[in-house]
Parts: sequence; structure tokens; C-alpha cells
Amino acid sequence: MSNPEAAAPPPVRRLRRAERREQILDAATRAFARAGYTATGLDDIAAEAELTRAMLYRHFDSKADLYRAVLDRACTRLTEATGADDFGDDAIPALLRAAAADPDGFRLLFRHAAREPDFRDLIDSITAASREVGRRNLARVIPEGPWLDWAADLIPGFTLDAVIAWLDAGRPDPEHAAERISQAVHGIMAAAHPPTARR
Repeated sequence: MSNPEAAAPPPVRRLRRAERREQILDAATRAFARAGYTATGLDDIAAEAELTRAMLYRHFDSKADLYRAVLDRACTRLTEATGADDFGDDAIPALLRAAAADPDGFRLLFRHAAREPDFRDLIDSITAASREVGRRNLARVIPEGPWLDWAADLIPGFTLDAVIAWLDAGRPDPEHAAERISQAVHGIMAAAHPPTARR
């Protein structure tokens, strides 16, 4: 005779609040990355998370609050993966690893949020910080002046665009992608040297 308790389904494990929040952030990141902030509704996110809309409101006050949390998490992950103050030899490989680990979050930060006026402040602060770090590091090899300013403005944006293009292309040749982007960055740095500084 079979034991009726043995045939019973296992109890559903309830997620702790922090785990549920992460589940929602993961789902929201995927949903927002597909269509952007404006075109994504809370119903889309709830469906992606396999939760009710009411459950979303237990964790986030509004769609804007949820989007900001998604961007903040992506920014934190990026900073943890890449550091914030150095453009050394490992900077581009670290950026590629971070983008590959969270491609939707990376695209949200540097493609979608850059076009969203209500969230532009976060991207502007990242851009300003990147420019300042870039300028400080580039000043070691490029003389002070307008060409240094040009390179410091161009290189951070170029590098991010290159990483997004790499993601969009399906992450080809991952063992050499960082080297190729680095070569292009070094080309910009070489172009920023005035003719008298070149050898």
C-alpha cells in the first residue's frame, strides 16, 4: 500500500524578500532591454517574472522606481567588475566580461537609458566620471591641450559603443575582442599626439 504523503507534491518554497526583489529586477532588466522604458509596461514585467502586478507593487512604488533600481543595479555591477579609477591593461577585458555577464543591463545603461530624459542624470554622471578618469589616465601619455580633451571625450564613448556592437554581433571572437578594441583606442591616442610629439 502506497504512502499518501509520499505522493504529495513538495511544498512551494517561498522566496525571501531580497530574493524576490532580485527575481523582479532580473525580469525587469530583460523586459526593459527588449523594448525600452516607455514601451514596457508593468504587466510586461509581471509576465516576465511570472508574478502578479500586485507583487511588483510590494517591492517597487512605480515603473519609474523599478527602472531606476534596474539601472542602479547594472551600474553597481559594472563598477564592481571594472573598478572606477584605472584605464590599465585590464580595463577593456574587464568591461567586456561585465557586458557579457549582464548584457541586458549593459544595453539598458548605455543604449536605452541614454535616450530616456527622466533617467539621463544617471548616464550623464557615468559619462562625466568616465571622461574625468579617461582624461587623468590619458594625461600620462598625451600632452595637455585640445587633443587631450578630444581624446578624453571620444575614447569612453567609443569604447562603450564598441562593446555594445560586440554584444549585438553575438560576441564574436571573445578571446581577441579586447585586443581589437584596445588597438582602436590606441589608434585614437596616437592620433591625439601633436605631430611634434610623434616619433
